[in-house]
Amino acid sequence: MHIDLHVILQTPPANFTYALQKGSGSNYTVDQVQHSAGKDLYFDLTIEVKGDDDLPDFKGPYVQGPKGGRFFYLGLGQYAGDHSQSGGRVKVPLTGITRAQVTEAQQTGAVLLTTIQGTAKNGGPAYATPKPFAGWQAKV
Repeated sequence: MHIDLHVILQTPPANFTYALQKGSGSNYTVDQVQHSAGKDLYFDLTIEVKGDDDLPDFKGPYVQGPKGGRFFYLGLGQYAGDHSQSGGRVKVPLTGITRAQVTEAQQTGAVLLTTIQGTAKNGGPAYATPKPFAGWQAKV
């Protein structure tokens, strides 16, 4: 079983390159490379859902981390393939996605959506795990 995810990176600073990281460690490629103009960026991916309990587990080429703590990365700068920039990553948690949300997405064709702030308090790009993290909502 698979579900589709949609990520909105809100107003990241201009002139940075962002991409989904496919793979882990130093063995990865980048997908959906986008250059920020200070407007929202959008990323879409499909992940595999495993398990039958209330808290599903996730797999796939974008998914990393241990069971119960899965996530994927949005890379920026060097981590998005732009070696003219310094680099960092946004760690997007998959925790909090419930079996009910997975079932709803399967039955209605909904995607699970999250919104992440792209600009840090200092005006530069936001890195690491978003705080606070808005979680995931089903959207048809």
